[in-house]
Amino acid sequence: MVRIKPFRGIRPPKQYASEVASRPYDVLNSAEAKAEATERSLLHIIKPEIDFDPIADEHSQEVYEKAMENFRLWREKGWLQQDDQEHYYIYAQTMEGSTQYGLAMCCHFEDYLSGAIKKHELTRPDKEEDRMIHVRNQQANIEPVFFAYPDDKEIDAIVEKVVKENPADYDFTAADGFGHHMWVIRDKALNDRLTEIFAGIPALYVADGHHRTAAAARVGQECREKNPNHTGEEEYCYFLAVTFPASQLRIIDYNRVVKDLNGMTPAELLDALTTDFEVEKRGSEIYHPSGLHDFSMYLEGEWYSLKAKPGTYDDNDPIGVLDVTVLSNRVLDKLLGIQDLRTSKRIDFVGGIRGLGELKKRVDSGEMKVAFALYPVSMQQLINIADTGNIMPPKTTWFEPKLRSGVVIHSFEQ
Repeated sequence: MVRIKPFRGIRPPKQYASEVASRPYDVLNSAEAKAEATERSLLHIIKPEIDFDPIADEHSQEVYEKAMENFRLWREKGWLQQDDQEHYYIYAQTMEGSTQYGLAMCCHFEDYLSGAIKKHELTRPDKEEDRMIHVRNQQANIEPVFFAYPDDKEIDAIVEKVVKENPADYDFTAADGFGHHMWVIRDKALNDRLTEIFAGIPALYVADGHHRTAAAARVGQECREKNPNHTGEEEYCYFLAVTFPASQLRIIDYNRVVKDLNGMTPAELLDALTTDFEVEKRGSEIYHPSGLHDFSMYLEGEWYSLKAKPGTYDDNDPIGVLDVTVLSNRVLDKLLGIQDLRTSKRIDFVGGIRGLGELKKRVDSGEMKVAFALYPVSMQQLINIADTGNIMPPKTTWFEPKLRSGVVIHSFEQ
């Protein structure tokens, strides 16, 4: 059972929507953000270090204050305006001809603490704290988190009805070619019905945004502790999420590049791999993994197929079945001596959106010595892990398309 509510969204007027909406804070660095940010871009609010010359430390007090100043300024200039009534919002994204339809809503922080909002990744306290400062200062969730819910035919029908019967409030294509579309659900009866339906849904799943979710929950706890008359219905109890039916979401591959061979020669590594894998040379043409338990490796200008042998994985264990687990245990740790993916400086991670050509480029440049491509995790695997209270290894899932930040914002300012 999950508690959700509509909210008075803060959002750009239609003519500014495509300029205000930006990529999320964690998919581009400060230099990229500075180059990308136009006058009205939300990047000035979510990455305010770009407004300093030279670019300032993103964790400095002056940067946190700049974020508050810019959020206030954007509202004063009319680049962000608050709706008069509470609504849910349909936020749809189009990638490669396929559209997924989500609902922008407010979720209750206590559902995260109770486990009704299920996670599949661990969070880092330092990243949580940084996001908390922004939420606390702004008294707003500037950027949404990305959730999934079990498919529901009635929700599908409501979304379809609104989309068919109303022109989109926003409809634009971003520079990366992904389409973004938004409808305000103005019919109060439909809003009320959505709240009722979600009250019967057993769980929501964090797809992307574990740190933002944890930060929002911690701010909710802080506000609760400061309010002797807390009822659980205060606006600070709720945080912004865009929630999609699980069947519509697409997880793409999340690959690994390693700086050295842990003292081995390429021939020695290939020989060592034969203990746990069937190794087949595929030549100089890029090779994509063909399915679960088939890995692609790029080494010394050649691509290889590595098929995991029976016994290296456990199809009955939600963690043991994952290819990231097999690669971590049988190659990265056992052969290459990388024991902690979170802290090792010898490994880097490359989202599949960049293509396997990016792996080849980084090895051919000499920066990295070997690359591994994995078959993507399925949404059902993610749900199985979250439902059993397990945690995925780091850097397992990469969702595309990413939500744009600034399409709609939730404020809990008193």
